[in-house]
Amino acid sequence: MRLFPAIDIQGGRCVRLRRGDFADETVFGDDPVRMAEHWVAEGARFLHVVDLDGARTGDPTNLGLVECIAKTVPVPVQFGGGVRTGDVLERVMKAGIGRLVVGTGALLDQEFLARALEQWGDRLVVAVDAEDGYVKTHGWRERSGMTAPVFARNLEQIGVAEILYTDIGRDGMMQGVNLGAVSDLARETSLGIIASGGVTSLDDLRALKRLEAEGVTGVIAGRALYEHRFTVPQALVVLDG
Repeated sequence: MRLFPAIDIQGGRCVRLRRGDFADETVFGDDPVRMAEHWVAEGARFLHVVDLDGARTGDPTNLGLVECIAKTVPVPVQFGGGVRTGDVLERVMKAGIGRLVVGTGALLDQEFLARALEQWGDRLVVAVDAEDGYVKTHGWRERSGMTAPVFARNLEQIGVAEILYTDIGRDGMMQGVNLGAVSDLARETSLGIIASGGVTSLDDLRALKRLEAEGVTGVIAGRALYEHRFTVPQALVVLDG
């Protein structure tokens, strides 16, 4: 199972939010590129980078920083945040990014989703960001009328291979993973599922590892790593099984 240390960029800095609240940030560093190098030096084989400003505005304003990360570290960079139009897709394609995450555009614009899927294939990941069971969009600020399971099944039908499921209510709160929701999605679809939101301890990683046979393919860790609840090497021992 893959570990994705998270690097969330807001205003050019590495931050972590609580429940996606842009006003409730904790700054963990002023240099996202150096942070990426740090996680790779710790042993990370993948990175998950989010442009929070892009998620809020619909334009990935930190894409230059993300491109620099992708060119600096020798591991695949998974990137998302504000990628909602064909023009932005083209910009991202030129940035050397390994895996693309789309969310709002995937739910609201089927033509955009089809184009992204055609360009990225199995390197495309669709974000299913849910609160109280319903998918939220536009940087988690707007609630849609679609539930996470329905959205996931729709994505499966059109050929998406992997989703990133986040329980917004637990994200950044250090309260543990919503294992029930992750397991339900895994059982209801054949999609690969990257779990995010609430990862707090090695026990959370062990619990997710037990769901690998059901289709859980990865986990994103943010605040737990930054606050030294566990290290990248410790996490890899668990996830490598």
